[in-house]
Amino acid sequence: MELERLLRNEQVLQAVLGTSRPEIEALIPQLEEVWQQQLAQRPNRQRAVGAGAKGKLAGAERKLCFILFYLKVYPTFDVLSCFFPLHSSQCCRWVHKLLPLLEQVLGRHLVLPKRQITSLAEFNAAFPGATEVLVDGMERPIQRPKQASTNRKHYSGKKKRHTRKAIVVADTNRRIGCLTRSKRGARHDKRLADARRVIQGLPDTVSVIADSAFQGSQHPQLCLPRKGSKKHPLSAADRGGNRLVAAVRVRVEHAIGGLKRFGAVANLYRNHKPCCDDRFNLLAAGLWNLRLAFRTT
Repeated sequence: MELERLLRNEQVLQAVLGTSRPEIEALIPQLEEVWQQQLAQRPNRQRAVGAGAKGKLAGAERKLCFILFYLKVYPTFDVLSCFFPLHSSQCCRWVHKLLPLLEQVLGRHLVLPKRQITSLAEFNAAFPGATEVLVDGMERPIQRPKQASTNRKHYSGKKKRHTRKAIVVADTNRRIGCLTRSKRGARHDKRLADARRVIQGLPDTVSVIADSAFQGSQHPQLCLPRKGSKKHPLSAADRGGNRLVAAVRVRVEHAIGGLKRFGAVANLYRNHKPCCDDRFNLLAAGLWNLRLAFRTT
């Protein structure tokens, strides 16, 4: 697979790598610089940087094409070796080598979301100029655990399958400024948000819009839809207010959809270590924020 062929067709580029041509052109020089820095810091070096045999993924273009293709399509390493001239074991090593480098590159573009917001300075850095934020939970399916105790902890009654869950905080422009680490799917949205102090850590001057799963959360400007019951149905005014809340809150659903453009976030999680799931979510959010940044410029 050659990046030059993909750059000729924007539609195919979006389908295969999940990014546009301007985004690719912005990432390539940064990835090359990060790669050279890593080579220079290698311990016990006996040759000069760049000496020796050239690998199958020589050049930042092929490395970027390789790792973006993996995030977008999320193939097995056997399938990945059919698209690139590498053995499946080499594909595994290259993936784990390039994922942290891509994270460094996205960090240089200031598009990676925070894991937790604890101060006003952190909020202003994550949401520059924002006066209201949107909060929602995100789940992704995983393989069914074999142990009974682990099985119950990961079973989501909402999705009727085994999942891992994270909390997403986005602004009204759909930019993701905070993304918590994922936890087992049986945990409720509010309980996970309280454990990470997602809503409590937001400034009191900011409006927080969430769904009914966050009933009982503590924030002076928390806006939730009203819930009715059989004996106390919602009035026409309440239903109208819920429609207004839903019309604004749908933007965080669009942000989650931007994350799930990548198969590594949307498809069944196959990796054995849960840390890879957190890294997939973080990188997908960074690529989504990068796309929004190029749309506004």
